[in-house]
Amino acid sequence: MGILKEIPELIKAEVITQETADRIQDYYKNKRSSSTNRLFIVFGILGAILVGLGIILIIAHNWDELSRATKTFFAFLPLFIGQLLCGFTLIKKQDSIAWRESSAAFLFFSVGASISLVSQVYNIPGNLSSFLLTWMLLCFPLIYVMKSSMVSLLYLIGITYYACETSYWSYPSSESYPYWVLLSLALPHYYLLYLKNPKSNFMIFHNWLIPLSVVITLGTVAQKTEELMFIAYFSLFGLFYLIGHKDFFIRQKSRNSGYKLLGSLGTIVLLLTLSFNWFWEDLRNSDLQLNEVISTPEFFASTILSLFAVGLLYVHLKDKALNNIQPLVLIFILFIITFVLGLSSPIAVVLINLYVFAVGILTIRDGAQQDHLGILNYGLLVITALVICRFFDTELSFVVRGIMFVSVGAGFFIANYLMLKKRKANE
Repeated sequence: MGILKEIPELIKAEVITQETADRIQDYYKNKRSSSTNRLFIVFGILGAILVGLGIILIIAHNWDELSRATKTFFAFLPLFIGQLLCGFTLIKKQDSIAWRESSAAFLFFSVGASISLVSQVYNIPGNLSSFLLTWMLLCFPLIYVMKSSMVSLLYLIGITYYACETSYWSYPSSESYPYWVLLSLALPHYYLLYLKNPKSNFMIFHNWLIPLSVVITLGTVAQKTEELMFIAYFSLFGLFYLIGHKDFFIRQKSRNSGYKLLGSLGTIVLLLTLSFNWFWEDLRNSDLQLNEVISTPEFFASTILSLFAVGLLYVHLKDKALNNIQPLVLIFILFIITFVLGLSSPIAVVLINLYVFAVGILTIRDGAQQDHLGILNYGLLVITALVICRFFDTELSFVVRGIMFVSVGAGFFIANYLMLKKRKANE
């Protein structure tokens, strides 16, 4: 690097000492080594996956011409090779992340290939849901035996696919409650990753994949009282938003954590969706009996998530001043109150629109206070989205609608202009 070439001259000019120069050289040496190791891990995993897929394709090309015994041999061959690689890694290469991740990823896919091939050879009945559940249960120990974060990520994708296949695409044949047990089995590895490698790329991928998986899968608990799922999702997004404001995530770049972004975007999307009157009309016409509702899985999901969110909200607010409270942290509580009002009153839709408008205004204020153009424009986008929703939902004349759009556009220009002018003045 250029700075390393300048070190002798800096020492000669007595700008830095020899000790400082040695520390600078060690820093960049370790940095290059870390970058090289990351590339080796990535290419090792990709190589293992491609080799495994290549073996499967070669076997598949000649599959019909093979005898049953030969098919059985080739069905177990990838599994045998994967186990040998993992055994070799545990004995000889235990400290190598690249070896651990690549061999574990190869064995993960080998297990799936072997299950499917044996089932095909011997005509073992089953469906995709049972196949995915068996595959994930067999591969779950790999996460901890091989200490493999790559297998953990593949496992999370697999159990999410299992839940979707079971409860969405095969509805109403069965429920995917085992997903929540399977998810809990992977969380200890996530915690260990947080303790040992909190800034690693694997940690970043987990920070996105775990909340995304829960968001996708939460809807699988809906059965009879789907209306309550809005409370569950509001509380879930509120919980994620609060997690995203914990010290660990605040110190990182926003893109390194899915909690805050998913919590914020999810809350805004739900608010905008419910800013129309159709949901509240259906809610008032629904016959929700308390004694029936409290025994539904939707009620349990809503209650559990709301309690978790309230507990984390208390921890978040106990040492904060009112003017430092983020505009979205209270929305899930306000929605629960609004939902109860909406069972009998049309005022709920008005309150939802007011919440969206207030979130947009408060976000603009926060952006101005922090001198952050991204936050300011995000608030303006929230206001714009609300205006667009009302454009298609009201009996306003085109002149009034046009004035609304012009006002929002002017707001974008003025707010950004004033902030940029403020920055130049401070310089």
